[in-house]
Amino acid sequence: MRTQKTLGIIGGMSWESTQTYYQLINKGVKDELGGLHSADIIIHSLDFAPIAALQAKDDWNKLAKLLIDSGLGLKRAGVEGLLIASNTMHKVAEQVQLAVDLPLIHIADATANIILNQKLKTVALLGTKFTMNNESAEPHFYQQRLIDAGLTVLVPESKAQDKIHDIIYNELCQGQLLSESRDYYIEVIKELAQQGAQGVILGCTEIGLLIKPEDSPIPVFDTTQIHAEAGVRFLLHT
Repeated sequence: MRTQKTLGIIGGMSWESTQTYYQLINKGVKDELGGLHSADIIIHSLDFAPIAALQAKDDWNKLAKLLIDSGLGLKRAGVEGLLIASNTMHKVAEQVQLAVDLPLIHIADATANIILNQKLKTVALLGTKFTMNNESAEPHFYQQRLIDAGLTVLVPESKAQDKIHDIIYNELCQGQLLSESRDYYIEVIKELAQQGAQGVILGCTEIGLLIKPEDSPIPVFDTTQIHAEAGVRFLLHT
């Protein structure tokens, strides 16, 4: 008798956080099923360098095709649902889901549900400049998803967004966890808390490697942890 579904993970963006997904999902399955149980998952870990280059060029059509091809490959391998192990790449999540025609566990939806369950309404969002909406005054793919769920979203000012983004790509995605960068993130969180943020979303799957709940003056919502838990629920309960 089957104990769980098979989940496909599109990862490698970066592998530093994809390995955390692997650990968290397997631990979650073991905690629920016990014994020698582990997660029934298939991971396609992409090469992040060309993906980062396409992001910098703002070529989201090519990025969508890369992830669609990955998702279709996972579908052929027998997965019954998808998880994109990256906040930023959820910019193309709807295109991937439509093309692959499998359930997709959306990271922003999973995060919004946890925040609303804690009765919070106003949250800060940290992530890449693509996720924080660096170039536009209007909410876009990530912020809009949170707003549609009923949340008010605060983001850092433009220069701070640039520095947060640079730390992600030049340090965290390369396995560097620097104390001065942690201190900078903490100061940004404090500023957003003063503006009314009741909690902070770590809206990049690498930020949780650097910032822990005890570092923040307001509740921390680590999207990697939340997304992995949603993956466990898909495997075992849907």
